[in-house]
Amino acid sequence: MMFEVGEYVVYGSKGVCQVEDITHIDISGADRNRLYYVLAPVGDTNGRVYAPTDNPKITMRRVITREEAGRLIEDFPTIELLWVPDDKQREAKYKEAMRTCDYRAWVSIVKTLYLRKKERIAQGKKVTTLDERYMKAAENELYSELALTLGVPREQVEEYLKEKLDEHR
Repeated sequence: MMFEVGEYVVYGSKGVCQVEDITHIDISGADRNRLYYVLAPVGDTNGRVYAPTDNPKITMRRVITREEAGRLIEDFPTIELLWVPDDKQREAKYKEAMRTCDYRAWVSIVKTLYLRKKERIAQGKKVTTLDERYMKAAENELYSELALTLGVPREQVEEYLKEKLDEHR
């Protein structure tokens, strides 16, 4: 699937990016005969990502549509948690969920870790570094993409979804 210049995409671990160009690049180590997307990560004015247009290993998809965003927000309460009791397995699960670039998987992580955080704090425990790291990553991807699609500030998306989480305790 080819993307167009100007289109917004979600690219691997870089999150939401805008396709600035599709071109051959002259960078050492790069195949000059290969076409690359030149991606500008949203929120990073100096950052550029060069992604081969024909690399099947890289997860890249169009940004969520308004309709999909509406459905996602509607389904928010019913999206399952990603509960894994074992720490090592949990990290592998989170890592895999992040790598898929699937916004439903991000919701699962956010919901799970939000509830886990509340639980731990209620027990007088600290939030684990692992949970903190994946919570931040999943929230960043999810809120940035929804904010862009819905045309609202990221903070507004975050507040709204956290309210939803608190309602469904």
